[in-house]
Amino acid sequence: MAVPKRKVSRARRDKRRSAVWKIDAPNFTRCRNCGELKLAHRVCGNCGYYNNKVVIAKEAE
Repeated sequence: MAVPKRKVSRARRDKRRSAVWKIDAPNFTRCRNCGELKLAHRVCGNCGYYNNKVVIAKEAE
């Protein structure tokens, strides 16, 4: 069974763990149909379009 040869220092351990907490902001794109901001590769919540096709039928307001 593999056993560490030396104790891992706190600094080395914490450096390894530090990348876990980096969070990127979501990338927003403009809807081609209505111009509203939406998440990429998702149906537009405003008009219901995805890839220039109606996916969710929305009532006209």
